Amino acid sequence: MNLRRFLPDRFTCCLVLTVLLASFLPCRGGTAQVFGWLTDAAIALLFFLHGAKLSREAVIAGMTHWRLHLTVLGSTFVLFPLLGLLLKPLLAPLVTPSLYLGVLFLCTLPSTVQSSIAFTSMARGNIPAAICAASASSLLGIVITPLLVGLILQSHGQGAMTWDAVGEIVLQLLVPFVAGQVAQRWIGDWVGRHRAMLGFVDQGSILLVVYTAFSAAVLQGLWKQTPLPVLGGLVIVDAVLLAAALLITRYGSRAMGFDREDEITIVFCGSKKSLASGVPMAKVLFASQPLGAIVLPLMLFHQVQLMTCAVLARRYAQRQQGNAKVALQD
Repeated sequence: MNLRRFLPDRFTCCLVLTVLLASFLPCRGGTAQVFGWLTDAAIALLFFLHGAKLSREAVIAGMTHWRLHLTVLGSTFVLFPLLGLLLKPLLAPLVTPSLYLGVLFLCTLPSTVQSSIAFTSMARGNIPAAICAASASSLLGIVITPLLVGLILQSHGQGAMTWDAVGEIVLQLLVPFVAGQVAQRWIGDWVGRHRAMLGFVDQGSILLVVYTAFSAAVLQGLWKQTPLPVLGGLVIVDAVLLAAALLITRYGSRAMGFDREDEITIVFCGSKKSLASGVPMAKVLFASQPLGAIVLPLMLFHQVQLMTCAVLARRYAQRQQGNAKVALQD
């Protein structure tokens, strides 16, 4: 058995090191304010570059498969929040109330873009549809996620989502994205040739938010309130959510009559949650909450989904190869 596929990737190692740095050397005072400004600038640049990179032609080409896209959006924004709420009696006792609020926030987030497409390609699914579905989920999430978070906060007796927070999300995420789309005709090719730069901005902005968030959380006593058994319980909560989503999207897509390629796309686009979108949104939506506890479930879910989907994508690909060999022999 190849154990390397179960090892964390470089970015996950950077996340762990960032959390350790924030735990032992948290930023505070004026330094924290400077890091906050840098984080806001990095997030705006990130969504500007994503807007400049996203191909409108690919989106338009994939939009005709509306049943698949509605299924992915339903899984992302309806199925996951329902799972988070319905499984509360089973899962909530495993974690603290703040961490479970982070789990519910995780359930409201849009799908990833890069990894959803990458795993769909690896498993030999419908790649154009995956590009469209993941991109639509990411864009619509800028609007849908704050509304879902508002409903969750109301249900927990923590007040409704303010229009100021929604406006800040639009200003920080949607406006740079639209600006990137407008500038695409001039810089789109250049951004496409420098994907490494986009990856650096993507990961760098997340690390900045994680460092500032965990610095504040550590100063508020995060680790004193989160012992190792609670962290273990959080891993179980994330694993249960992911397993439920994978099983429902897999067998649900078959019951709805989708072919194998579309099933693969639905499974990998409908079961993912975006760390790149979630961390900046949490910074705005939970400004008065313990942010470290809010993003910790998402960070763990990110690693669990990457490891699980890597194995699942390889199995899909091997099955597709086996079916192709049988067809040739026949």
